Amino acid sequence: MTYDEKIEAEPAKLALNYTREAGLLPEPVPLDPYRTKDFFEAERDNVFGRSWLVLARIEELPNIGDYLVREIEVLGASVILTHARDGQIRAFHNVCSHRANQVVWDKKGNASRLLCRYHNWTYGNDGRLIGVPDEGSFENLDKAKCGLSKITCEVWEGFVFVNLERQPSTTLKEFLGDLGPYLEGIEYKYADNPIVIEAELECNWKVALDAFMEAYHIPAIHANTIGKTFSSQDNKFAHILGARFFGPHRSAALYGNPDYVPSGEAYVERLAYEAMGTANVVAAGSKDDMASYLAHPAVNFPKAKEWVHDVHVIFPNFHIDTGQGGFLTHQFWPLTPNTCRYEARFYIAEADNARLRFMQEAYICRVLEVLLEDLSNVKRTQRGIDSGGKDFMVLQQNEVMIRHSVHHVERWARAHSVAEATA
Repeated sequence: MTYDEKIEAEPAKLALNYTREAGLLPEPVPLDPYRTKDFFEAERDNVFGRSWLVLARIEELPNIGDYLVREIEVLGASVILTHARDGQIRAFHNVCSHRANQVVWDKKGNASRLLCRYHNWTYGNDGRLIGVPDEGSFENLDKAKCGLSKITCEVWEGFVFVNLERQPSTTLKEFLGDLGPYLEGIEYKYADNPIVIEAELECNWKVALDAFMEAYHIPAIHANTIGKTFSSQDNKFAHILGARFFGPHRSAALYGNPDYVPSGEAYVERLAYEAMGTANVVAAGSKDDMASYLAHPAVNFPKAKEWVHDVHVIFPNFHIDTGQGGFLTHQFWPLTPNTCRYEARFYIAEADNARLRFMQEAYICRVLEVLLEDLSNVKRTQRGIDSGGKDFMVLQQNEVMIRHSVHHVERWARAHSVAEATA
Protein backbone atom coordinates (compact mmCIF):
# COMPACT_ATOMS: atom_id res chain seq x y z
CA MET A 1 0.00 0.00 0.00
CA THR A 2 1.40 3.43 -0.94
CA TYR A 3 1.65 6.36 1.47
CA ASP A 4 -1.27 8.10 -0.27
CA GLU A 5 -3.42 4.97 0.03
CA LYS A 6 -2.55 4.63 3.74
CA ILE A 7 -3.37 8.27 4.37
CA GLU A 8 -6.75 7.91 2.65
CA ALA A 9 -7.43 4.69 4.60
CA GLU A 10 -6.64 6.17 8.03
CA PRO A 11 -7.94 9.76 8.04
CA ALA A 12 -9.20 9.59 11.62
CA LYS A 13 -5.70 8.79 12.91
CA LEU A 14 -4.04 11.56 11.00
CA ALA A 15 -4.97 15.00 12.23
CA LEU A 16 -3.52 17.90 10.29
CA ASN A 17 0.11 18.16 11.34
CA TYR A 18 3.60 18.58 9.84
CA THR A 19 3.91 14.89 8.97
CA ARG A 20 0.52 14.93 7.25
CA GLU A 21 1.34 18.20 5.47
CA ALA A 22 4.47 16.53 4.09
CA GLY A 23 2.32 13.71 2.69
CA LEU A 24 3.92 11.21 5.07
CA LEU A 25 2.91 8.93 7.92
CA PRO A 26 4.15 8.88 11.56
CA GLU A 27 5.87 5.52 11.11
CA PRO A 28 9.33 4.40 12.29
CA VAL A 29 12.08 5.45 9.85
CA PRO A 30 14.54 2.70 8.75
CA LEU A 31 18.23 2.97 9.63
CA ASP A 32 19.61 0.87 6.77
CA PRO A 33 19.91 3.96 4.52
CA TYR A 34 22.42 5.26 7.08
CA ARG A 35 24.72 2.24 7.14
CA THR A 36 24.56 -0.24 4.27
CA LYS A 37 26.98 -0.37 1.36
CA ASP A 38 24.22 -1.24 -1.11
CA PHE A 39 22.18 1.83 -0.22
CA PHE A 40 25.27 4.05 -0.32
CA GLU A 41 25.98 2.88 -3.86
CA ALA A 42 22.38 3.53 -4.88
CA GLU A 43 22.64 7.05 -3.43
CA ARG A 44 25.87 7.62 -5.29
CA ASP A 45 24.38 6.75 -8.66
CA ASN A 46 20.75 7.77 -8.34
CA VAL A 47 20.79 10.68 -5.87
CA PHE A 48 24.10 12.48 -6.32
CA GLY A 49 24.59 11.24 -9.87
CA ARG A 50 21.26 12.72 -11.02
CA SER A 51 20.65 15.75 -8.78
CA TRP A 52 21.64 19.37 -9.24
CA LEU A 53 24.44 20.07 -6.74
CA VAL A 54 25.61 23.43 -5.39
CA LEU A 55 29.35 23.95 -5.83
CA ALA A 56 29.95 27.68 -5.30
CA ARG A 57 28.61 31.20 -5.26
CA ILE A 58 29.30 33.64 -8.08
CA GLU A 59 31.18 35.89 -5.66
CA GLU A 60 33.92 33.25 -5.63
CA LEU A 61 34.42 33.81 -9.38
CA PRO A 62 34.07 37.60 -9.71
CA ASN A 63 36.58 38.24 -12.51
CA ILE A 64 37.08 37.03 -16.07
CA GLY A 65 39.61 34.18 -15.88
CA ASP A 66 38.80 33.15 -12.30
CA TYR A 67 38.57 29.40 -11.73
CA LEU A 68 37.83 27.03 -8.88
CA VAL A 69 38.26 23.29 -8.48
CA ARG A 70 35.65 21.40 -6.48
CA GLU A 71 35.82 17.72 -5.56
CA ILE A 72 32.70 15.54 -5.52
CA GLU A 73 34.27 12.51 -3.92
CA VAL A 74 31.18 10.32 -3.92
CA LEU A 75 31.17 10.45 -7.73
CA GLY A 76 34.95 10.44 -8.11
CA ALA A 77 34.64 13.77 -9.90
CA SER A 78 36.96 16.77 -9.90
CA VAL A 79 35.13 19.78 -11.34
CA ILE A 80 36.64 22.98 -12.77
CA LEU A 81 34.41 26.06 -12.58
CA THR A 82 35.53 28.96 -14.78
CA HIS A 83 34.47 32.55 -15.43
CA ALA A 84 34.92 32.70 -19.20
CA ARG A 85 35.57 35.72 -21.39
CA ASP A 86 31.90 35.94 -22.40
CA GLY A 87 30.93 36.34 -18.73
CA GLN A 88 29.45 32.85 -18.41
CA ILE A 89 30.22 30.50 -15.52
CA ARG A 90 31.11 27.12 -16.97
CA ALA A 91 31.94 23.70 -15.54
CA PHE A 92 34.23 20.96 -16.86
CA HIS A 93 35.63 17.64 -15.77
CA ASN A 94 39.19 18.22 -14.55
CA VAL A 95 40.52 15.64 -17.01
CA CYS A 96 42.89 16.15 -19.93
CA SER A 97 41.81 14.76 -23.31
CA HIS A 98 45.29 13.34 -23.96
CA ARG A 99 46.13 10.88 -21.19
CA ALA A 100 43.35 11.72 -18.69
CA ASN A 101 45.65 13.45 -16.21
CA GLN A 102 44.11 16.13 -14.00
CA VAL A 103 44.61 19.49 -15.68
CA VAL A 104 44.35 21.88 -12.73
CA TRP A 105 46.22 20.99 -9.56
CA ASP A 106 45.47 24.00 -7.36
CA LYS A 107 42.12 24.89 -5.82
CA LYS A 108 41.64 28.31 -7.38
CA GLY A 109 43.32 30.96 -9.47
CA ASN A 110 42.98 33.26 -12.45
CA ALA A 111 44.15 32.35 -15.94
CA SER A 112 42.97 32.67 -19.52
CA ARG A 113 44.50 29.26 -20.25
CA LEU A 114 44.56 26.01 -18.33
CA LEU A 115 47.73 23.95 -18.82
CA CYS A 116 47.99 20.20 -18.24
CA ARG A 117 51.46 19.83 -16.78
CA TYR A 118 51.88 16.23 -17.92
CA HIS A 119 52.46 17.09 -21.62
CA ASN A 120 51.53 20.81 -21.78
CA TRP A 121 48.22 20.40 -23.58
CA THR A 122 46.53 23.78 -23.21
CA TYR A 123 42.86 24.70 -22.88
CA GLY A 124 41.02 28.01 -22.91
CA ASN A 125 38.87 28.74 -19.89
CA ASP A 126 35.91 28.12 -22.18
CA GLY A 127 37.08 24.50 -22.43
CA ARG A 128 38.48 24.59 -25.97
CA LEU A 129 41.72 22.73 -26.72
CA ILE A 130 43.99 25.47 -28.05
CA GLY A 131 47.51 24.02 -27.85
CA VAL A 132 49.08 20.60 -28.51
CA PRO A 133 52.91 20.25 -28.43
CA ASP A 134 54.24 18.28 -31.41
CA GLU A 135 50.76 18.34 -32.91
CA GLY A 136 52.01 17.05 -36.26
CA SER A 137 52.86 13.67 -34.78
CA PHE A 138 49.20 12.93 -33.98
CA GLU A 139 47.17 11.27 -36.71
CA ASN A 140 43.59 12.44 -37.27
CA LEU A 141 43.65 14.74 -34.25
CA ASP A 142 40.48 16.86 -34.19
CA LYS A 143 41.11 19.55 -31.60
CA ALA A 144 37.49 20.70 -31.80
CA LYS A 145 36.45 17.32 -30.34
CA CYS A 146 39.20 17.21 -27.70
CA GLY A 147 38.26 20.07 -25.42
CA LEU A 148 37.55 19.64 -21.73
CA SER A 149 34.44 17.54 -21.13
CA LYS A 150 31.56 19.84 -20.29
CA ILE A 151 29.40 19.52 -17.21
CA THR A 152 25.95 21.10 -17.28
CA CYS A 153 26.10 24.24 -15.13
CA GLU A 154 23.53 26.87 -14.21
CA VAL A 155 23.42 29.80 -11.81
CA TRP A 156 20.37 30.47 -9.63
CA GLU A 157 20.20 33.38 -7.19
CA GLY A 158 24.00 33.53 -7.17
CA PHE A 159 24.47 29.82 -6.40
CA VAL A 160 26.39 27.78 -8.98
CA PHE A 161 24.83 24.36 -9.62
CA VAL A 162 26.12 21.43 -11.68
CA ASN A 163 24.51 18.20 -12.82
CA LEU A 164 26.84 15.27 -13.53
CA GLU A 165 24.42 13.43 -15.81
CA ARG A 166 25.68 13.63 -19.39
CA GLN A 167 22.17 14.61 -20.44
CA PRO A 168 20.43 15.92 -17.29
CA SER A 169 16.99 14.48 -16.72
CA THR A 170 15.69 17.84 -15.48
CA THR A 171 16.52 21.49 -15.87
CA LEU A 172 17.54 23.33 -12.72
CA LYS A 173 14.23 25.20 -12.80
CA GLU A 174 12.33 21.91 -12.93
CA PHE A 175 14.51 20.42 -10.19
CA LEU A 176 13.89 23.33 -7.79
CA GLY A 177 10.18 23.37 -8.56
CA ASP A 178 8.13 25.62 -6.29
CA LEU A 179 11.11 26.20 -3.99
CA GLY A 180 12.73 28.34 -6.70
CA PRO A 181 10.12 31.12 -6.80
CA TYR A 182 9.61 30.81 -3.03
CA LEU A 183 13.24 31.75 -2.29
CA GLU A 184 13.73 33.98 -5.33
CA GLY A 185 14.83 37.52 -4.58
CA ILE A 186 16.33 37.00 -1.12
CA GLU A 187 19.09 39.53 -0.61
CA TYR A 188 22.17 37.45 0.18
CA LYS A 189 24.12 40.06 2.07
CA TYR A 190 27.89 39.77 2.57
CA ALA A 191 28.04 36.87 0.09
CA ASP A 192 31.58 37.92 -0.83
CA ASN A 193 32.87 37.50 2.72
CA PRO A 194 32.41 33.98 4.11
CA ILE A 195 34.08 32.34 7.08
CA VAL A 196 34.57 28.73 5.91
CA ILE A 197 34.62 25.71 8.20
CA GLU A 198 35.35 22.25 6.79
CA ALA A 199 35.68 18.90 8.54
CA GLU A 200 35.67 15.19 7.81
CA LEU A 201 33.19 13.44 10.08
CA GLU A 202 32.89 9.82 11.16
CA CYS A 203 29.24 9.46 10.22
CA ASN A 204 26.97 8.91 7.25
CA TRP A 205 26.26 12.22 5.50
CA LYS A 206 22.58 12.03 6.47
CA VAL A 207 23.42 11.80 10.18
CA ALA A 208 25.16 15.17 9.90
CA LEU A 209 22.42 16.55 7.64
CA ASP A 210 19.77 15.54 10.19
CA ALA A 211 21.59 17.27 13.04
CA PHE A 212 20.95 20.64 11.42
CA MET A 213 17.31 20.02 10.46
CA GLU A 214 15.62 19.91 13.87
CA ALA A 215 15.64 21.94 17.07
CA TYR A 216 14.35 19.23 19.43
CA HIS A 217 17.95 18.46 20.49
CA ILE A 218 18.87 22.06 21.27
CA PRO A 219 17.63 22.34 24.90
CA ALA A 220 19.60 19.15 25.69
CA ILE A 221 22.90 19.17 23.76
CA HIS A 222 23.16 22.96 23.63
CA ALA A 223 21.92 23.68 27.15
CA ASN A 224 24.95 25.83 27.99
CA THR A 225 25.24 27.67 24.66
CA ILE A 226 22.05 28.37 22.69
CA GLY A 227 19.54 26.29 24.63
CA LYS A 228 17.79 29.34 26.10
CA THR A 229 17.94 31.17 22.79
CA PHE A 230 15.94 28.51 20.93
CA SER A 231 13.59 27.57 23.79
CA SER A 232 11.72 29.23 26.67
CA GLN A 233 9.21 28.50 29.40
CA ASP A 234 6.53 28.88 26.75
CA ASN A 235 8.30 26.48 24.35
CA LYS A 236 10.46 24.14 26.42
CA PHE A 237 11.22 21.73 23.58
CA ALA A 238 11.97 24.25 20.83
CA HIS A 239 8.94 23.39 18.70
CA ILE A 240 9.29 24.81 15.19
CA LEU A 241 7.06 27.67 14.07
CA GLY A 242 6.14 26.05 10.77
CA ALA A 243 7.30 23.84 7.92
CA ARG A 244 6.81 23.89 4.17
CA PHE A 245 7.52 21.22 1.57
CA PHE A 246 8.43 21.59 -2.10
CA GLY A 247 8.82 18.17 -3.70
CA PRO A 248 12.11 16.81 -2.30
CA HIS A 249 13.03 20.22 -0.83
CA ARG A 250 11.83 21.72 2.46
CA SER A 251 11.85 24.75 4.77
CA ALA A 252 11.21 25.26 8.46
CA ALA A 253 11.08 28.33 10.68
CA LEU A 254 12.75 27.88 14.07
CA TYR A 255 11.57 29.36 17.33
CA GLY A 256 13.68 32.00 19.03
CA ASN A 257 13.12 33.17 22.59
CA PRO A 258 12.09 36.85 22.23
CA ASP A 259 12.79 37.48 25.92
CA TYR A 260 16.29 36.02 25.97
CA VAL A 261 18.86 38.17 27.75
CA PRO A 262 22.36 36.94 28.70
CA SER A 263 22.91 36.29 32.38
CA GLY A 264 24.61 38.87 34.58
CA GLU A 265 27.87 36.92 34.62
CA ALA A 266 28.04 36.66 30.81
CA TYR A 267 29.86 39.98 30.38
CA VAL A 268 31.24 39.36 26.88
CA GLU A 269 27.94 38.00 25.60
CA ARG A 270 26.05 40.97 27.05
CA LEU A 271 28.37 43.41 25.31
CA ALA A 272 27.94 41.58 22.00
CA TYR A 273 24.18 41.35 22.49
CA GLU A 274 23.88 45.10 23.04
CA ALA A 275 25.93 45.78 19.92
CA MET A 276 23.86 43.51 17.70
CA GLY A 277 20.42 44.98 18.21
CA THR A 278 18.86 41.68 17.12
CA ALA A 279 16.53 39.47 19.13
CA ASN A 280 19.32 37.14 20.21
CA VAL A 281 23.04 36.60 19.94
CA VAL A 282 22.97 34.12 17.05
CA ALA A 283 23.55 36.86 14.51
CA ALA A 284 26.32 38.76 12.78
CA GLY A 285 24.51 41.87 11.57
CA SER A 286 22.20 44.54 12.93
CA LYS A 287 18.44 44.85 12.41
CA ASP A 288 18.84 48.14 10.56
CA ASP A 289 21.32 46.61 8.13
CA MET A 290 19.02 43.65 7.54
CA ALA A 291 15.71 45.47 6.98
CA SER A 292 15.17 44.68 3.28
CA TYR A 293 16.46 41.13 3.66
CA LEU A 294 14.16 40.44 6.62
CA ALA A 295 11.18 41.76 4.65
CA HIS A 296 11.38 38.91 2.12
CA PRO A 297 8.30 36.62 2.43
CA ALA A 298 10.42 33.45 2.80
CA VAL A 299 12.57 34.92 5.60
CA ASN A 300 10.64 34.21 8.81
CA PHE A 301 7.63 33.14 6.75
CA PRO A 302 5.33 33.11 9.82
CA LYS A 303 6.52 36.70 10.47
CA ALA A 304 6.62 35.81 14.15
CA LYS A 305 8.44 37.76 16.85
CA GLU A 306 9.47 34.39 18.34
CA TRP A 307 11.75 33.59 15.42
CA VAL A 308 15.49 32.97 15.22
CA HIS A 309 16.13 31.57 11.72
CA ASP A 310 14.89 29.41 8.86
CA VAL A 311 16.35 26.21 7.48
CA HIS A 312 15.85 25.88 3.71
CA VAL A 313 17.06 22.52 2.37
CA ILE A 314 17.81 22.04 -1.32
CA PHE A 315 17.79 18.31 -2.02
CA PRO A 316 19.90 16.39 -1.45
CA ASN A 317 22.63 18.00 0.67
CA PHE A 318 22.53 21.80 0.81
CA HIS A 319 21.14 24.08 3.53
CA ILE A 320 20.56 27.81 3.20
CA ASP A 321 19.80 29.18 6.66
CA THR A 322 18.29 32.66 6.73
CA GLY A 323 18.53 34.32 10.13
CA GLN A 324 18.21 37.68 11.80
CA GLY A 325 21.78 38.70 11.06
CA GLY A 326 22.17 37.29 7.54
CA PHE A 327 22.55 33.91 5.92
CA LEU A 328 24.79 30.88 6.27
CA THR A 329 25.07 27.55 4.46
CA HIS A 330 25.77 23.94 5.38
CA GLN A 331 26.68 21.19 2.94
CA PHE A 332 27.21 17.48 3.50
CA TRP A 333 29.19 15.32 1.05
CA PRO A 334 29.24 11.49 1.30
CA LEU A 335 32.65 9.81 1.39
CA THR A 336 31.84 6.26 2.54
CA PRO A 337 28.76 4.68 4.15
CA ASN A 338 29.92 6.02 7.53
CA THR A 339 32.08 9.07 6.76
CA CYS A 340 31.37 12.43 5.13
CA ARG A 341 32.80 15.87 4.48
CA TYR A 342 31.05 18.84 6.06
CA GLU A 343 31.29 22.44 4.86
CA ALA A 344 29.84 25.50 6.58
CA ARG A 345 29.99 29.10 5.38
CA PHE A 346 29.04 32.00 7.62
CA TYR A 347 28.67 35.25 5.67
CA ILE A 348 29.43 38.46 7.54
CA ALA A 349 30.12 42.11 6.79
CA GLU A 350 33.64 43.41 6.42
CA ALA A 351 34.30 44.91 9.86
CA ASP A 352 35.05 48.64 9.55
CA ASN A 353 35.08 49.49 13.24
CA ALA A 354 36.03 47.89 16.54
CA ARG A 355 32.45 47.43 17.70
CA LEU A 356 31.48 45.40 14.63
CA ARG A 357 34.67 43.35 14.82
CA PHE A 358 33.99 42.53 18.47
CA MET A 359 30.41 41.54 17.67
CA GLN A 360 31.59 39.24 14.89
CA GLU A 361 34.30 37.62 16.99
CA ALA A 362 31.73 36.88 19.70
CA TYR A 363 29.37 35.48 17.08
CA ILE A 364 31.97 33.18 15.51
CA CYS A 365 33.17 31.95 18.92
CA ARG A 366 29.59 31.07 19.81
CA VAL A 367 29.05 29.39 16.43
CA LEU A 368 32.17 27.25 16.88
CA GLU A 369 31.06 26.19 20.36
CA VAL A 370 27.70 25.11 18.99
CA LEU A 371 29.22 23.30 16.00
CA LEU A 372 31.58 21.36 18.26
CA GLU A 373 28.63 20.25 20.37
CA ASP A 374 26.82 19.05 17.22
CA LEU A 375 29.74 17.50 15.41
CA SER A 376 31.11 15.64 18.43
CA ASN A 377 27.73 13.94 18.75
CA VAL A 378 27.38 12.57 15.20
CA LYS A 379 30.11 9.97 15.71
CA ARG A 380 28.21 8.54 18.67
CA THR A 381 25.04 8.43 16.59
CA GLN A 382 26.79 6.55 13.79
CA ARG A 383 28.25 4.06 16.25
CA GLY A 384 24.78 3.33 17.52
CA ILE A 385 23.42 2.93 13.99
CA ASP A 386 26.28 0.65 12.92
CA SER A 387 25.91 -1.53 16.02
CA GLY A 388 22.74 -3.08 14.63
CA GLY A 389 21.05 -2.61 17.97
CA LYS A 390 18.19 -0.77 16.29
CA ASP A 391 16.68 -1.07 12.83
CA PHE A 392 14.47 2.03 13.01
CA MET A 393 14.37 5.46 14.58
CA VAL A 394 11.23 7.04 16.02
CA LEU A 395 10.62 10.68 15.09
CA GLN A 396 8.26 13.31 16.44
CA GLN A 397 6.39 16.08 14.65
CA ASN A 398 9.18 18.64 15.03
CA GLU A 399 11.62 16.26 13.34
CA VAL A 400 9.53 16.20 10.17
CA MET A 401 12.41 17.58 8.10
CA ILE A 402 14.36 14.38 8.81
CA ARG A 403 11.41 12.18 7.91
CA HIS A 404 10.88 14.13 4.69
CA SER A 405 14.58 13.93 3.81
CA VAL A 406 14.88 10.17 4.30
CA HIS A 407 11.67 9.57 2.36
CA HIS A 408 12.90 11.47 -0.71
CA VAL A 409 16.45 10.12 -0.57
CA GLU A 410 14.96 6.62 -0.55
CA ARG A 411 12.63 7.47 -3.45
CA TRP A 412 15.51 8.77 -5.58
CA ALA A 413 17.89 5.97 -4.60
CA ARG A 414 15.43 3.25 -5.55
CA ALA A 415 13.90 4.91 -8.63
CA HIS A 416 14.92 3.84 -12.11
CA SER A 417 14.67 7.42 -13.37
CA VAL A 418 14.28 10.99 -12.12
CA ALA A 419 10.77 11.01 -13.58
CA GLU A 420 9.91 8.03 -11.37
CA ALA A 421 11.56 9.63 -8.33
CA THR A 422 9.57 12.85 -8.71
CA ALA A 423 6.24 11.35 -9.80
